[in-house]
Amino acid sequence: MRKICYILLTFAVCWFAAYVAHAQTRDLKIPDQVSAGKGFTIPTSGSGDATFYLVGPGGASKRAIHLGDEVKVAPEETRTAGRYIAVLRAGGENTSKTFFVTPDKPAALNFLARPSRVPADKQDAISGVAFVFDGYKNLVLAPAPVNFSLSLDQSAPAVRSVPTKDGIAWTQMNSGRSQGAAQFVAGLPATDVAVRRVVQQVAGDACDLHMKAQNTGKAIVVETDPIRDCAGNAVPDGTIVTFTEVDNHGRSTVDARVKRDIARAELPLSEDATISAATGVVLGNEVHIGNGAAGGER
Repeated sequence: MRKICYILLTFAVCWFAAYVAHAQTRDLKIPDQVSAGKGFTIPTSGSGDATFYLVGPGGASKRAIHLGDEVKVAPEETRTAGRYIAVLRAGGENTSKTFFVTPDKPAALNFLARPSRVPADKQDAISGVAFVFDGYKNLVLAPAPVNFSLSLDQSAPAVRSVPTKDGIAWTQMNSGRSQGAAQFVAGLPATDVAVRRVVQQVAGDACDLHMKAQNTGKAIVVETDPIRDCAGNAVPDGTIVTFTEVDNHGRSTVDARVKRDIARAELPLSEDATISAATGVVLGNEVHIGNGAAGGER
C-alpha cells in the first residue's frame, strides 16, 4: 500500500511540475508592436529544452533554446514590416503570440515627376508623387511631411509641404515663366534625404504674331518679327508658321520654319492680295498688297 501511495505521489509531483513549467511558459512576453529592425528578448521560465519558431513576411527561423533563458530576436529578423507569429514548443505543447512589426522612421524616397518637358507659365502643368520608405524598404504608412520645390536658375523656388497618406504624397506645380531646366526636388524635412528630377520648360504657344510683306518685283517676301510666347520666351527653331495669300486667282499657302526666332517665305507675285500668318491656333496680322507695292495692315 505504501508503495502504491509513493508511486501516486511521485506521479502527482511530476505532473504538477510539468504543469507549472507549462504555465510559466504559456504567455510569451512580446510587445504587440515592434519597430522594424529593432531586436528584443523574450523571457522564459521553467527548465528543460524547447524549440522557438519565428514566422513573418520576411521568412521563418527555428532554434533550440533552454527554458529559463531569454530568447534573443536579432534586429535582422524584424526588418520586414507585417504580421509575425512567435511559437515556443516545449514538452509537446505549443505556446504562440502574434505581434506586428511597424515601419521605422522615414529614411528614403522614391520620386516620380511628370512630364519631362512642359510649356512655360502653365498652371498645374507639373505633377510629382513621392513614396516614403524606412531604412529597410518598408512603405511608411504613418503620415509624414514631404517638401516639394521647383526652381530655375536665378529665380526663387516654389515650395510646398504635403503630408503623406498611406505612404504617398502627391502635388501639382505651376511651370515657371522662363524656359530652361527646372529642378524639381522632393525631400524629407530634418534629414538629408532629397531626390531631384529635371523638368525641361520650353516656350509656350506664340503670342502677338506679327509679320510684314514686301513686293520685290519677282515675288512677295513675307517675314515675321521675332516670335515670342506670352511670357516673352522665344519659340523654338522649327516651329511652323503658315503664310496664306488670297487674291482674285485663288489661295496660295506656304509653311515656313522658324529659324533664329523669325519665319520667312516667298509668295507668288500679285497686284492685289491679302496675306495672313498663323502658327498653331494663333493668328497674326493681315497685310494688303496692291498696285505692285507693299500695302498697309488690316
